[in-house]
Amino acid sequence: MPSVRVLVEPEQLEPDSLRQELETEGCGSVVSFVGLTRGEDDGIAVERLEFDAWEEKLPDVLNNLAEQAIIQFGVKSVVMAHRTGSVGPSEPIVCIHTASPHRAEGFEACSWLIDELKRQAPLWKKEVRADGEIWKAGLG
Repeated sequence: MPSVRVLVEPEQLEPDSLRQELETEGCGSVVSFVGLTRGEDDGIAVERLEFDAWEEKLPDVLNNLAEQAIIQFGVKSVVMAHRTGSVGPSEPIVCIHTASPHRAEGFEACSWLIDELKRQAPLWKKEVRADGEIWKAGLG
């Protein structure tokens, strides 16, 4: 039976622990994506990223994306999590894990999920850099 788990985390993200929540029975593949805060952008030091979210809506958007990926790509299980608040360099911002019978659908689903998350999730990102603060365009 397909399974979905989504999490919005204000403190810290543990991608390895979340991967253990996948339903993998009958699966031959786990594909994971973990997005990290870069320590520099265009040669300028990044101190942290600050994420604001429409917190009442974000879990629903993530859940709907995960359910759509199960239907569209035939994966068995999806675990997705995104940070809010302040995220320092090298810290995880987002993780997506998919479990599927074969690798091709897992890779397709994982790639589609991060693209759609960035397009649809009600998240806004401010980059705090050595030269000031910049709100990044768009969602995600």
